[in-house]
This record gives sequence, structure tokens and C-alpha cells, in this order.
Amino acid sequence: MSYNTRLKAYKILFEINEKKAYSNISIQRNTKGIEKLDEAFIRELVYGVLENKLYIDWVIKKYSKLKFKKISPKILQILRLGVYQIVFMDKIPDSAACNESVKLAKIVSHKGTFGFVNGVLRNIARNKEKVREPKISNKIKYLSIKYSHPEWMVKKWLNEFGFKFTKELLEKNNTKPHLNIRVNTLKVSKESLMDKLKNEGFDVKETKYALDGIIINNPSRITDLEEFKKGFFTIQDESSMLVAQIMNPKENSLVLDVCSAPGGKATHIAQKMNNNGKVIARDIYEHKVNLINENSKRLGIDIIETEIFNGSKLDENLLEKVDYCLVDAPCSGLGLIRRKPDIKWTKRKDEIEKLVKLQKDILINASKYLKTGGTLIYSTCTIENKENLELINTFIKEKQNYKLESFSNLVNIDESTTKGYLQMYPNIHSTDGFFIAKLKKL
Repeated sequence: MSYNTRLKAYKILFEINEKKAYSNISIQRNTKGIEKLDEAFIRELVYGVLENKLYIDWVIKKYSKLKFKKISPKILQILRLGVYQIVFMDKIPDSAACNESVKLAKIVSHKGTFGFVNGVLRNIARNKEKVREPKISNKIKYLSIKYSHPEWMVKKWLNEFGFKFTKELLEKNNTKPHLNIRVNTLKVSKESLMDKLKNEGFDVKETKYALDGIIINNPSRITDLEEFKKGFFTIQDESSMLVAQIMNPKENSLVLDVCSAPGGKATHIAQKMNNNGKVIARDIYEHKVNLINENSKRLGIDIIETEIFNGSKLDENLLEKVDYCLVDAPCSGLGLIRRKPDIKWTKRKDEIEKLVKLQKDILINASKYLKTGGTLIYSTCTIENKENLELINTFIKEKQNYKLESFSNLVNIDESTTKGYLQMYPNIHSTDGFFIAKLKKL
């Protein structure tokens, strides 16, 4: 691979780390119109560095004569790329990783940095077997550096889950997730779509838990397919697909999705209703509401009505009128680290407390919209108990006209769902970390 692909990877990392850009948006913007192989290489470099940033920085600190804080942001991104290639990418010769990094320094920095980059990386290359396993006696610090997660996160999970589970979770968070798609059964059967995709050269298999899901093992440019443009499928993680599956709404119902964008769950709910009834899909931003409309149109769904509305405010017009209500709450997103590794570096421990208050406010408002006997689904893409079961138990204690309701329309789930909730973990289920609770209004 040429220095041009590495230069793009450098630019993306600089945007993410120095300009606080979102990784997926920056990658999409910087890889338009390039070859598939080049795009795959750039993605591997960027996500590889983001996943292993703390460990990579630990390695740089060990072999740099210049203090870490004095390394310029531009040179730091180049060193991180070089270390990732040397330590993690066996197919790239160490000499190529060093030489291409020096070329990058020549493009983005001044002459005095060339020898520094070369010296640090060649020193690491000579000692790479020594750095593969950090010699750190403190358990929290070891796991934090080895698997590149903030210490506060590691400590929290060790207290909740113990060493073995936490280690497996951290390892899984640093693996590449499968891309899942949801079949639009309004237009095509799962079997038929799988056959079409196989004919297009895609390696596909059924998801384990979601009835409408397909795993794509080689998903490059899958949204360029005619099948996507015609609305035969949409991209959605398997755990997210279980929301509509657990809700199981009847046709001709009124459903409210209070935090809907980009509309994956709302369109799935409409699909489960056979496009008969009404789904009100709300969000607080116009551009996000537009995404719901675009997805609905592409999928051929016309029962979704979008509205700009803040879920933390009460809508007097909908009191006790809704059959089903979904609260897919704003959350810490700590179940999505495999997909968005920059979450590890942008989230703060104190944010969770603020989120819990917002989640509870939205949930209380949503509970007032349901008819007696109606169903309330609460979901998050996090594994934090405070945002999940703890919050639900507090809600039920305060709102005694609600109870958890068991569900049985899941396959291959070993855990009991008779208690009315499901917590999924990347290291157990190979899905995003996800929580779903089903409540009934008495």
C-alpha cells in the first residue's frame, strides 16, 4: 500500500484526535471514490489505532527519548500508525512501516522530525517481542494498557463482572464486528435475499437471535447494490433488531417511538405491522428526522409520521392514546465500542449520572402516553446497569401501574426472558452490548 493511503489514514486520525471528529463520518468523507482494497486498508489502520491507542502510546513512551507530552500532534499520529503496523500487522514488513512513516513526516512536518520518527520506530521494531505483553503488576493498569480502555472503565467493570468476564469483554471490544443487515420482508423473503447476495459474491449467513437478520462477512460497498437502493434491506445490528421482535406489535396499532433517528427500529416496527397502522417517529433534530423519512421511503413504508419533538417534554395530546411505545434512550453507548472505538476516549464517568436523569425523565413521560394494557419497550446500547435494569426497577417502584412482562419470541437465548428483560454482551452474544425491557401498563 502506498503512502497515499497512509496519508489518508493520518488525516482521519488527526481529525478524530485533534478536531474531535466522529470516526465513521471522517472515514466516509476521506475515502470517497477510492479502490476497495485501499479503503479496507485505511479502515484497518484507523480503527486499529483507535482500538489500541492507550497501548500504542505506552509503547511510544517506552522508546521515545523525547517526553510524550512534547511530541507534536502531527508526529504523534504518524508514530501511532507506524507502531500499529509494526506490532499488529504481520503482513507489513517493519522496514516498510518505518520508511512510509518517515515519508509521511516529510509531507506534514519539518526536517528535524524525520530522524526522530525513524529512530523511534526502528527501536520499537527491534524490540517488538518485548512490548507485546506489558509487564505491569497492577491489575487495573495492566488491563487498561493491554486492551486500551480507560482505567475508570476497567475498574468499574472489574467491580461488577470480575476479572475473567472483564478481560473477555475488553478483548471482544477490540475485535472487528460483523456487519448485519435486516431483511425488509415487505419486499423480499430472507431466503430469496440471501440467494441474491450469494450470487453477487457475498459471504452470508443467518443471524443467531434475530429472525430478520443476515450476517455479511465481506460487506465492502454493500450499499452500492441495487438490492439496497430498492429497499430490500437496511443495515442494523442484530441486538437492535430484537427491539421490534420483542415488541411484536399488532397490525393497525398506534405506536410511538420517542427517540427514533435514524429510524432502524421504527421501520422494523412498521414492517412487523405489515405496513398497516401508524407509527409516530420523533427526534429533536430536523436532519435526523429527515434520515427517518429517507429510510422509510427507500424501504417502501408509508405508515411512519415523523415529528420534531423532545422526549423529555410531555405531549398532552397523546396521553393514554398509544398502544405501544418505544424509548430507545440516549445512553453512554458503551455497548458499541467494537463499532465506535473512539467512544472509549470521549466518554466520561460523570456523564452516566446525567444520562440516567434524562433517561428517567423520558421514560416517565412515555409511560403517560400508553393505554391501559399497552406495551412499553425501553432499550439502550450500553451495558451499564445504572442506565438499564437499575433504572427500570426504580421506575416500576415509583410507577406501580407498570410491571415487567415476559417474552418468548426469541431463539437461541440461553438466559431466561421470563423476567421481562434481556441484557446482551459482546463477549457472550457477539452482538453490540444492548439492553431491552418489556413493560405492561396495568
